[in-house]
Amino acid sequence: MSRRRVDRAELERPFHGVRAEPRAHDEAAHPFARQRAAIIEAALRFSVRMNDGGCFSHTTAALLWDLPVPILSDTRVHVSTPGRAPRAAGTVGHQVRPDLVRIVRHPLFGVPVSDPATTWAMLAPMITAYDLVAIGDAIVRSPRVAGPFGYVIRPALAHHDELRRAVTIGRRIGAEALRAALERIRPGVASRTETWARLLLVDAGLPEPVTDHDVYGAAGEFLGCVDLAYPELRIAIEYEGDQHRTDAAQWQRDLEKHERLTDAGWRVIRVARDQLFRYPLQYVDRVRVALSTRR
Repeated sequence: MSRRRVDRAELERPFHGVRAEPRAHDEAAHPFARQRAAIIEAALRFSVRMNDGGCFSHTTAALLWDLPVPILSDTRVHVSTPGRAPRAAGTVGHQVRPDLVRIVRHPLFGVPVSDPATTWAMLAPMITAYDLVAIGDAIVRSPRVAGPFGYVIRPALAHHDELRRAVTIGRRIGAEALRAALERIRPGVASRTETWARLLLVDAGLPEPVTDHDVYGAAGEFLGCVDLAYPELRIAIEYEGDQHRTDAAQWQRDLEKHERLTDAGWRVIRVARDQLFRYPLQYVDRVRVALSTRR
């Protein structure tokens, strides 16, 4: 690229010494999706300045791994290095012990990043206890197609023992929170909201539901997969996200699945985001009543 082109006014200057073409942003996208895209774009632009031995870390690494980080109030790019922490504007520099971080090359973006287990451990002082579990759930999840002919779509980003090793390998900030979260991480959880739905019930003193449960009818026919379940009581809990409401095909599939479950004697409790995060006691009471009437 010529010097004249590099210096032209319309090029953005996201970091000192870095010039980049301006990019259009999807204003119709969900705020979280827009924020994630903006932070990843900033990280990729900064990557040309990355020092040897450095990597993207903390919330930036979590977004690169597509983990369910909540909306962030601080959107700066996090960079970790064994040497002097970088001080570039728009970044948060961390000096870390090499034995506490495992660096890998990201398979999609091609940049150095803390591996998923290390990333999870780094987040302990930055997010809530529930979200620490939610990110752990996302890391150990192997997305799958449900049913008798189902299959695993991709392997988990890491296994439970890798998360444990990230906690026990050395002294970390938030080690107590990490140890507590380890005991609550479960496979088969498809979203942050499903984690919250499970933990709210357990912390209210209710039995822990199973996750990602395939339901079969009396004749062995597959009725559907539910987010959370008490199989022995035939109670299913389904989270209804925006996609379930705005996608007509998804709405129809959900409707048919819930009809099959109801016809087979299951009680289906449907819960939306607003109820989980604004009125959690109402949600817990609905499940408590269902449990009491089925016992």
